[in-house]
Amino acid sequence: MSKVKLDEIDHQILDMLIDNTRTPFTDIAKKLLISAGTVHVRVKKMEEAGIIKGSSLTLDYVKLGYSFIAYVGIFLEKTHQTKFVLQRLTEIPYVTVAHITTGKFNIFCKIRAKDTTHAKNIIFKIDDIEGISRTETMISLEESINDKKRLMHTIFNEL
Repeated sequence: MSKVKLDEIDHQILDMLIDNTRTPFTDIAKKLLISAGTVHVRVKKMEEAGIIKGSSLTLDYVKLGYSFIAYVGIFLEKTHQTKFVLQRLTEIPYVTVAHITTGKFNIFCKIRAKDTTHAKNIIFKIDDIEGISRTETMISLEESINDKKRLMHTIFNEL
């Protein structure tokens, strides 16, 4: 798969959209001294190339009452059960991320809960999934780094 060529204007557009995906194209155009049509065409080009895959909304889960974050490492009885277990995990809405991994765990996932009691109930649901032999849980005390822009700028500098 070939890399898509992006220029400095594309980088600046992405930079602004990462800050706020709802930034109007007209605002981006004014800041970059280009037309809104140019912004639209470039964003469309990046969408078609698969560089931009939709946009997302960032919620403040603490304000919604879901301040507890934990990471659950899952050990499977047999590796071939991975797909089945992942399908069962998607049925638990509090499992927000899951990765198939190498090393200690077969699957590593992130859960979001209201409190420790709620987290315990979620973890018990995970433990009850057929094919899981055991889990190991780590509680997040604080999300200290969540910076998409640093990686983006590093990637742009490597292009």
